[in-house]
Amino acid sequence: MRLSRFFLPILKENPKEAEIVSHRLMLRAGMIRQEAAGIYAWLPLGFRVLKKIERIVREEQDRAGALELLMPTLQLADLWRESGRYDAYGPEMLRILDRHKRELLYGPTNEEMITEIFRSYVKSYKNLPLNLYHIQWKFRDEQRPRFGVMRGREFLMKDAYSFDLDEAGARRSYNKMFVAYLRTFARMGLKAIPMRAETGPIGGDLSHEFIVLAETGESGVFCDKDVLDLPIPPDDVDYDGDLTSIIKQWTSVYAATEDVHDAARFESEVPVDKRVNTRGIEVGQIFYFGTKYSETMKALVAGPDGVDVPIHGGSYGVGVSRLVGAIIEACHDDAGIKWPEAVAPFRAAILNLKQGDAAVDGACELLYRDLMAKGVDVLYDDTDQRAGAKFAAADLIGIPWQILVGPKGLADGKVEVKRRSDGSRENTSPADVVAKLAG
Repeated sequence: MRLSRFFLPILKENPKEAEIVSHRLMLRAGMIRQEAAGIYAWLPLGFRVLKKIERIVREEQDRAGALELLMPTLQLADLWRESGRYDAYGPEMLRILDRHKRELLYGPTNEEMITEIFRSYVKSYKNLPLNLYHIQWKFRDEQRPRFGVMRGREFLMKDAYSFDLDEAGARRSYNKMFVAYLRTFARMGLKAIPMRAETGPIGGDLSHEFIVLAETGESGVFCDKDVLDLPIPPDDVDYDGDLTSIIKQWTSVYAATEDVHDAARFESEVPVDKRVNTRGIEVGQIFYFGTKYSETMKALVAGPDGVDVPIHGGSYGVGVSRLVGAIIEACHDDAGIKWPEAVAPFRAAILNLKQGDAAVDGACELLYRDLMAKGVDVLYDDTDQRAGAKFAAADLIGIPWQILVGPKGLADGKVEVKRRSDGSRENTSPADVVAKLAG
């Protein structure tokens, strides 16, 4: 993509309304624009990151055996009355009346709708286990939306819902999602710690929040620092095998949100020098809620003995749009964003340091064509801005690799390559740059 043809409205000054780093940098880097309180338009740069995150989430859900569908944003109020949550959910639910006076709501979550879909088609235990997921926009009418996409009213979520015959099967499904989440966040360059958590309005008695430690987080957390060094399950993890050892390894080390924190246990189990008490950003949460929805909504299947029984369910959420902010909170410096390569809007940026110079223009064009031909996602800054402005913009938007092309280097057959993550630089030939980035 040529920057001269790209829509990138960079702001030079820090927006006054931005309280935290991710909000400030997303606005400055031209990733989002606020349209109303807690509601944002995703501009091209931000949208590219959002799609990269969505792709990783989808790949790990598919690997774990979940099946994708897509449910609508609007839901019938009657479904929520069946479960008993319509009146209980509170003012965060946006309630709507259509022209025929039917009561609708803009979905904050989808347990009722997915249960209704399930009960319409699945009648026998032979069709279990089943895990269905979608990636869809949601709305919760937060009283005080703030921190940009971290606590907005409209947000993109991945929701998965598992259906099993009994508790043992449901816990196996829960374990699959637990492992899938560890892998998902690690692929994005995040250290997300699973912590025991409250179930809230979802229900049930088993839940873990996946927390990225950050002082700007909204959740108080307590953990043993040993949990920070536990290994992530490998690419070839067998989701159909016994995952108990992985789950036990991660859950035997103390980690809990402040809502369920047990101070006495924490002090007795965790040595003083290993106690971590900080704040964190929730990027995902998983729940096992048993038969809460299947009993009230009559989601029954015939068991092996032919008797109808309510299914056991679980739900599993990932804050896709929230992850954009969380990654920035974890990966930035004073100059701007430092994207992990897996979620970066572009992998490389070519900076033409003397636009209009025939040799420099020609070298940049050749690099651009060669990198594109090798499948490298590249942004070519072909604008006529001064070099300093190009350096500042590239650092601000956080492209992992910057290729600096100027007449002095080209005279020696070299270009300069800067790695954004650590600031390291090297002079190399254009051919070697292409080989390095395409490898």
